[in-house]
Amino acid sequence: MEKQRIVSVRWILAALSLSVLLSSIGTSIANVSLPTLAQVFGASFQQVQWVVLAYLLAVTTMVVSAGRLGDIVGRRRLLMIGVLLFTTASALCGIAPTLWFLIAARAVQGLGAAIMMALTMAFVGETVPQARVGRAMGLLGTMSAAGTALGPSVGGLLISAFGWQAIFLINVPLGLTILSLIHRYLPVDAKRRPVIQPGFDVMGTMLLAATIAVYALAMTIGRGQFGAHNIGLLVAALLGLGLFIVAERRAGSPLIRLALFRHPLLSTSLFMSLLVSTVMMATLVVGPFYLSRTLGLSAGWLGLALSIGPLCAALAGIPAGRVVDDVGAHRMTRLGLIGIAVGCVLLSALPASLGTLGYILPLVVLTVGYAFFQTANNTVVMMDVHPDQRGVISGLLNLSRNLGLITGASVMGALFTFASATSDITTAPPEAVATGMQITFAVAGALILLALVMAAVSLVADVRPVLAEEPGIKRRLCSD
Repeated sequence: MEKQRIVSVRWILAALSLSVLLSSIGTSIANVSLPTLAQVFGASFQQVQWVVLAYLLAVTTMVVSAGRLGDIVGRRRLLMIGVLLFTTASALCGIAPTLWFLIAARAVQGLGAAIMMALTMAFVGETVPQARVGRAMGLLGTMSAAGTALGPSVGGLLISAFGWQAIFLINVPLGLTILSLIHRYLPVDAKRRPVIQPGFDVMGTMLLAATIAVYALAMTIGRGQFGAHNIGLLVAALLGLGLFIVAERRAGSPLIRLALFRHPLLSTSLFMSLLVSTVMMATLVVGPFYLSRTLGLSAGWLGLALSIGPLCAALAGIPAGRVVDDVGAHRMTRLGLIGIAVGCVLLSALPASLGTLGYILPLVVLTVGYAFFQTANNTVVMMDVHPDQRGVISGLLNLSRNLGLITGASVMGALFTFASATSDITTAPPEAVATGMQITFAVAGALILLALVMAAVSLVADVRPVLAEEPGIKRRLCSD
């Protein structure tokens, strides 16, 4: 019986891991197709960018709502709908007759990905024994990093061999495989009594989605240069946030229970995730310019160097999960942050005279620290969550990560340009780019130190009785 249960858990993790892999590949695989799409559809770069942006916006705006809906209607049922949406939209992308049809299909694909991202972590808390939650989170983190890393390389190979349609059509057989695994191995949703069935907060969902979409646009338009449009959008996002808070206070069944944020462990974990994701985005924003402009790497070597970070994160994910289970999630959260901080300091301090190795070694330290932090932080949060709130909390974790990536692309990119003392980073002298990188990662290191302080303070302030009556989080003592 025990052996059968272990086999079942393995197949469950296979289904969840493939769901994470597919949604992560969807995030990065389309980037490599943009030049081809611009040529095929006779469109400008700004227009084809929406192929990437539509997916990102759909994921970011809907991930929390998808998690909450899973808590209400059943996670297995909704996960199957999400995979079906993703698979169908992928087929539509592959046969898109126009660019705007493709963009619309990518938005639907992003909605499916939002459901997949929100519910996979929630299923871990529901189906995996507590002693192995860290391992499961590490596996999901590995698949997420692997998907992000594989997207551009696999996309390039598919486009070269079969055309741009192949990067979308390849998802169809993969999606059908995942659907069959979910149908066979994931536990059937428990039946709920209609009397206590909570309602879905439609107003809160619309306000949150609109607010996040406006914020994401404020952070992405203008290529890092803030102008009147960006400021106006940020003001609108703040207004939307205020309206959302008012709506949630009045809702009978709110999308997000605001009382959850009084819990120091949860609120700190979400904010740390946002800070860390902001810093990690700096490696993708700064790295290509430093490696090409300062170190003079060719396009081929540049791509290889940039893939080392995601590869290290993927390789470290599963070992990180084992260590988290053995040592403790809280302790490993702090150690992961220390690793990220050390990597930032080394990137800031090491001179360009050390060459490519002087960039790669600190990057390895930074990304391995990130793998440990992400695994441990997700484990801390998901082990403390009441079953009826696993979906929405999982959605919040994904939202904090995505908002960090969006913020990092804009803020860290603007900081890098400012620190390089140039208006056009593509023509900046090698010395200016090196200086910009050093300053950018010095600031990144300061952000991680802030996260470390928050982690230490949250453990001291983590008084569980604050939310003893709150159904969203169980009362639980720290084991570290």
